[in-house]
Amino acid sequence: MELLRNIKNNINSWTILSIIFVCLILLPNLSIIIQFFNEPNENWFHIKEYMLNTYITNSLILVLFVGLFAALIGSSLAWIISAYDFPLRGFFQWGLILPLAIPPYIGAYTYHGILNYTGIIQTTLRNQLDITVNQQYFNIMNMPGAIFIFVIFLFPYVFTITKAFLARQSTSLIENARLLGSSAWRIYFKIVLPIARASIVAGVSLVVLEVLNDYGVVKYYGIQTFTTAIFQTWFGLGDLESAIKLSGTLMLVILGILLLERILRGRKRFSFTTTKVKLLQPVKLKGRNKWLAFSYCMFIFAFAFIIPFIQLIFWAFLTYEQLFSSEMLNVISNTVSVALVAATIVTIMAVVISNFSRLHRGLLAKLFPKVTILGYSIPGAVIAVGIVTLVIAIDQTIYQWGWVSSYVLSTSIFMLIFAYIIRYLAVGYNSVDSGFERIGTNFTEASRMLGNNITQSFFKVDFKLIRGAIFSGFILVFIDILKELPLTLILRPFNFETLATNAFTYATNEMIHEAAVPSVLIILISAVSIYFFHYFLERK
Repeated sequence: MELLRNIKNNINSWTILSIIFVCLILLPNLSIIIQFFNEPNENWFHIKEYMLNTYITNSLILVLFVGLFAALIGSSLAWIISAYDFPLRGFFQWGLILPLAIPPYIGAYTYHGILNYTGIIQTTLRNQLDITVNQQYFNIMNMPGAIFIFVIFLFPYVFTITKAFLARQSTSLIENARLLGSSAWRIYFKIVLPIARASIVAGVSLVVLEVLNDYGVVKYYGIQTFTTAIFQTWFGLGDLESAIKLSGTLMLVILGILLLERILRGRKRFSFTTTKVKLLQPVKLKGRNKWLAFSYCMFIFAFAFIIPFIQLIFWAFLTYEQLFSSEMLNVISNTVSVALVAATIVTIMAVVISNFSRLHRGLLAKLFPKVTILGYSIPGAVIAVGIVTLVIAIDQTIYQWGWVSSYVLSTSIFMLIFAYIIRYLAVGYNSVDSGFERIGTNFTEASRMLGNNITQSFFKVDFKLIRGAIFSGFILVFIDILKELPLTLILRPFNFETLATNAFTYATNEMIHEAAVPSVLIILISAVSIYFFHYFLERK
């Protein structure tokens, strides 16, 4: 009753739109939960008895080791960049975000191409140095290889969030520790890690969710995880019911991981004890130390971006003719257009929900932000299962009612865009909400007192103050959609290719050189977008 009374008291266009948007996010996930409890078939009993333990074990091994190494690399780089001044520090501040421009599945086949028998390393050893090596030492298509790929291309999540946190910290703790004779590494382990724990865990949680969402790396390297199992069960066996049960099981695993993340963050909070706060300022390194810091940053940057990018450029020059083919131009058009449409819709929905939650009190205002992050917490393959079951049910209903002569929604681009919106609404919402948090409600309330309604106040006042945050959210969503693979593979219409699916198809068919052109295009578009995002983040 209280909830209904709260809705009635706050009813307006922003409330109605927010409720509609949240219901759209919930429906596919509710579809999975409802069908998860249906009677299982024989395939599910076989999977549960002989294969489920393997899926769980492999997924947890990847999550554990990737999370650990990403936390160490990301947090240590964030500490070095925040606390010290050394050659090219200004470049590394945004350059170390660039590995996010390379999707892990592209990094996976690139490093395999570099290290295999016909790759540049072994070819050079054989032809130039007359050295024949044992192949097992260069085999990256295994669990350790997958861990390396995920860590080296996903650590920027931890780096970016931790660096942003450290940049706002007081320098007093660090200076006191230095005066007491603590070394740089002792300060890092004893002070930096404890106070930045929540930020590090937040970054690691994003890394873990990306690992669980991945299909390209584990499929290419032959590692059985939940995502590959969903694909195999659905498309290999034609068993959607068992795919739904695997999706429901994975949702339970993710729920456990998110609860663990909440526990690891703990209840500890840190705040300034005085209003006279001197923020952390980088100390200029001299002599050997400045080159050690430079070498560490350059070493990680080389493996995470320079080496794979140069290799892809070399391969792309071997097959650059396809860049000018009508097929490739059509693929580029598909990729950019669908990403622009979905990113625009996501940004609009994020603005509506965030503005509603900011201006209203009560249960709905607290609940809606939680719902928006639901999609990003669930792997793309699981979202695809939920959307397919929901949209097919809707198609069947409107077909039986005689409104259409054939299935319309399930054979169009609608399902793919719908999936993108659900998966990446959290990305756009977090950026927009951070903008609203900075401006507060004072300006809006002043505008309302002058006779403007909520919508007029938003366009006349709020929008001008948070347009940088809105644009940043749009860029981040655009980049994520550009690289998305599992959702696109499952839900794309017939004969609809994007740069991601094009690169993955070539790679799985061992046509590595042909896969380089779409891969380079993804990286270049993403890199330019990341630079603009950094520009707005730093300047605005």
